[in-house]
Amino acid sequence: MQTSSGTSQTASAQSQAGHLAADATDAGMGTAELAAILLSVLWVLLVLALFLLAPADQGLAEWMPTLLTALAVALPLVMIWVGTSALRSARVMRSESQRLQAAIDSLRHSYLTHAHQNPAAGEPTVSQKLEEIAETARKTETALATFQSSRHTPTRPAIPAEASKLATEDQGSLALGTQAADIAPPLPAEQFIRALNFPETAEDEAGFTALRAALKDRKAAKVVQAAQDVLTLLSQDGIYMDDLRPDMARPEIWRQFAQGARGRSVAALGGVRDRTSLALTSARMKQDPIFRDAAHHFLRRFDRMFSEFEGEASDGEISALGDTRTARAFMLLGRVAGTFD
Repeated sequence: MQTSSGTSQTASAQSQAGHLAADATDAGMGTAELAAILLSVLWVLLVLALFLLAPADQGLAEWMPTLLTALAVALPLVMIWVGTSALRSARVMRSESQRLQAAIDSLRHSYLTHAHQNPAAGEPTVSQKLEEIAETARKTETALATFQSSRHTPTRPAIPAEASKLATEDQGSLALGTQAADIAPPLPAEQFIRALNFPETAEDEAGFTALRAALKDRKAAKVVQAAQDVLTLLSQDGIYMDDLRPDMARPEIWRQFAQGARGRSVAALGGVRDRTSLALTSARMKQDPIFRDAAHHFLRRFDRMFSEFEGEASDGEISALGDTRTARAFMLLGRVAGTFD
């Protein structure tokens, strides 16, 4: 029943798009056409009046060559109709664009509704890939080995052996129950920022080094793991951080956010303008409680982390952090959640 319902909704939306396109190309006479006809008639009447009512010795035929007379009569008509055609084409194109956008939004809504109601109805290859992504996420709860966020990569590389080993290793305990993380030196800001961007490829040694160091730091590991969860969930809807080109906020705006400012004063942080990503994320936030919990958990972790990071970071380090995949996810989810309203 759900499959037939989703199919009928999609077919209905496609039929509506076809009818809208047909209506846009079948536009009738409008104000511009009527005005052109009226102006044409007035011009012809004016020319006839000049020829017929002028005295015989002062008529236009006496002092204007035949060629110039023909041009004087024809040119205004041509210009009137050229302008009329341009106005009509602009009106039809504007109307068709608006209706086509409405049809696309309807198709997208029908697809999302159908996909959430009956996930098994999708193509087998897509379902299989989503299952593989989910399985990978479950096996790497403490590290994101080779997170690929570019659309141009057709398949995600396998998890390197060293990353899997890193994810499963337990930190040894020192005497009297002291954890190794308790005496570890502070994580350098450069490594922390690099870890928040995640490794680019399986050969990204610098990225894995930074990720390994961040996972050994108790506070950094919490943010990295929360970011990994939301980035993996977003990728299931085809939302990748490398595809986003947000408007970058100035460091002072980030500092205001770290010091507790909310709403319009930090609205520049919600610089993601991609309407498709915003719509898909908003729909997922409303319909998927698991995604909603993961998103809110990530926003809280990022908020706490940045409040501590801002106190010792330079403007350059804040700008670098704002350009990471983790920060872009924060911009996207924060805007959907209303953090910057």
